[in-house]
Amino acid sequence: MKKHQAIAILISIGLSVGIVSSMSAQDMTKHNSSSKGFQPIEQPIALKIAIAVGGLSLMVTQLWWFLLSKPKSQQAEISDGIQEVTITVDGGYVPSLVTVKRGQPVRLQFDRRDPSSCLEKVLFPDFHVAQDLVLNQTTPVEFTPQTVGMFQFSCGMGMFHGAIAVEN
Repeated sequence: MKKHQAIAILISIGLSVGIVSSMSAQDMTKHNSSSKGFQPIEQPIALKIAIAVGGLSLMVTQLWWFLLSKPKSQQAEISDGIQEVTITVDGGYVPSLVTVKRGQPVRLQFDRRDPSSCLEKVLFPDFHVAQDLVLNQTTPVEFTPQTVGMFQFSCGMGMFHGAIAVEN
């Protein structure tokens, strides 16, 4: 008898679910047929054009910034037998590319104006130089390049970069 009761309960639950789901499906079709769903909102053509031009100009600016802008460079000036350049540290390094001659001492004068902690140190891994930069002061970094090539330098966190181009 218990087996028949369990089957009867399952059948009644199944019928109840079937009836309820068919009723809700009918309600949904009635509701959808009376409303048109999402309605488009017409915008003036001038606004559409302005948004398209603005988006295109932002894309062109980003492409220029990341692909076509060249770093500011400067040739070192020789003073008392030392090649010297002043580099301003303010949101990066300006100039970010310095050209020097091989075999002559180099003195880079770092004028730090940016208070961020990232720029409080400059690293020259190829020359084994790590120098703390004091805020609102000029700090000299000296080395003598012996080989020709491009040598990178960066801030302590590696977020801002520059390079030394050593020529004959």
